Amino acid sequence: MSGTSKTAPGKTPANGAPAPVEDQDLGAAGSQLTTAPKEETPNLPSLGVIGWARWFWRQLTSMRVALLLLLLLSLGAIPGSLIPQEGVDAMKVEEFRGKHDVLGPLYDKLGLFHVYSSVWFSAIYILLFVSLIGCIVPRTWQFVGQLRGRPPGAPRRLSRLPAYTTWRTGAEPEEVREAALKLLRKRRFRAHAVGDAVAAEKGYLREAGNLAFHVALIVMLIAFAWGQLFKYEGNKLILEGDGFSNTLTQYDDFKSGNLFDPDHDLTPFSFSLKDFHGTYEATGPNRGTPRVYEAQVTYSEGAYGDEKSKVIEVNKPLEIDGSKVYLTAHGYAPILTVKDAKGNVVMDKEATALLPLDSNVTSSGAVMVRDGYRNAKGEKEQLGFNAFFLPTYGGEGSTMLSTFPALLNPMLALSAYHGDLGVDAGFAKSIYQLDKTNLEEFKDSDGELFKKQLKIGETMTLPNGAGTVTFDGVQEWANFQVTRQPASGWALAGSVAAILGLAGSLFIQRRRVWVRAVKGDDGVTVVEMAGLGRSESAKVPEELGDLAAVLYEPTNDDDTPDSPDTHVVPAEGPEK
Repeated sequence: MSGTSKTAPGKTPANGAPAPVEDQDLGAAGSQLTTAPKEETPNLPSLGVIGWARWFWRQLTSMRVALLLLLLLSLGAIPGSLIPQEGVDAMKVEEFRGKHDVLGPLYDKLGLFHVYSSVWFSAIYILLFVSLIGCIVPRTWQFVGQLRGRPPGAPRRLSRLPAYTTWRTGAEPEEVREAALKLLRKRRFRAHAVGDAVAAEKGYLREAGNLAFHVALIVMLIAFAWGQLFKYEGNKLILEGDGFSNTLTQYDDFKSGNLFDPDHDLTPFSFSLKDFHGTYEATGPNRGTPRVYEAQVTYSEGAYGDEKSKVIEVNKPLEIDGSKVYLTAHGYAPILTVKDAKGNVVMDKEATALLPLDSNVTSSGAVMVRDGYRNAKGEKEQLGFNAFFLPTYGGEGSTMLSTFPALLNPMLALSAYHGDLGVDAGFAKSIYQLDKTNLEEFKDSDGELFKKQLKIGETMTLPNGAGTVTFDGVQEWANFQVTRQPASGWALAGSVAAILGLAGSLFIQRRRVWVRAVKGDDGVTVVEMAGLGRSESAKVPEELGDLAAVLYEPTNDDDTPDSPDTHVVPAEGPEK
């Protein structure tokens, strides 16, 4: 080996002279084992506007910048999960602003109350999108070129490759090359004869998986953006016997994407709640756990669609033309009859939904009677009641908490107020909470707030001749969430494709094999076999040894001059 200059394949010696021909040949053998673009260092003193633009584009489309942008996107989503968002719960945002005089204005300036539509989050999103496209397009063309091309010819010195073996045989070189070509093609290598050798390559699915992973990321980004821009989500509480039409005014609360048009994009359908049925575990450690939780509904699609029946269960929604109706909650609505001092009915057996407080459906809320009574001055006032309902009351002396979610021993506790409910003020107010700003308490004989516990059929007589309240019964209600998330199927397909592509790029090894067969000086055929992988891997030497053992059998007989040396030797290192 003396007198031979050795450098890394494809490199130039430190003195600036060209690399030896054999080293250039070896570098060509390992070329294009990947479609990753080559890093180029710009000549900074000669850069102009175009040069700087090209340099910026290379940086933006590099893998490290794409990973950095993906990390920034993940970090940017954290405040969107921890800080109240205006598009999700505007009331919590206002509450946060009221409690934090410093953080509130700061978060407003940084756009942290609407992270996913903020300028900085959109910039990261768009840059990542451009980076992935700029990375995929050139790599795709390179990969197509590799698929259309053929593996490069064998280097002059196969012994310098990482995996190498050789033996001598009495067969003719042409016979060996023909057997090698047949064997490699049988093992699903792309193989062809080049001069005195056979060149073969395998593992193209590695780059296909890499490209599929990047394309899948783009599909997921587009699907996520499309879903956020055109989605909608609303909630509706429905009493048994009542119905719902999918129009904006029917919702209790509603939120949608920035490009969603509720006047045109809402799916036309309607449904009615016929019956809610729930059963619960009666004994044991799981007492009170729901066993059956379903809502029987009738629905119709469009304005004049045929009526159909459907049972909606938890995680088994009603699906209508891309919209899904989920059953999300259940509760009770006490039925009350309110009469004034003259016995006139001002609220006739009207059910008022109360909101659950715990798993046993202890519920609270407000009962509002707009047509109230006339006070001592002859002024007409409205009535309001804080209501507390227990579907299963534990009995006298027990805590004011339900002991079971079913209606076993219902009890309603009311505390009474009179005055102005504020419902005619011209702005939205919660129907589940009394605004006591302009209300006064009814007082009992001890001067305390007038309140009473009622069982079904019992009546409460209000002080000062204000009238009576009768607890007539209980009606059940169910809450439904109507959602539409477009492109969710594309997002799922993209995620599956990303996982499969990533698995392919990680576990499939791209490698090349060369088999050279030539006559030696003594007239005996010398067979050399070498392999090269994209990265250091035990698979290439093992595979090469297996191929050599199989190839040796049909090309040798008992008169073979030498026994085969089928062990794999490492590549020669540079001289010291």
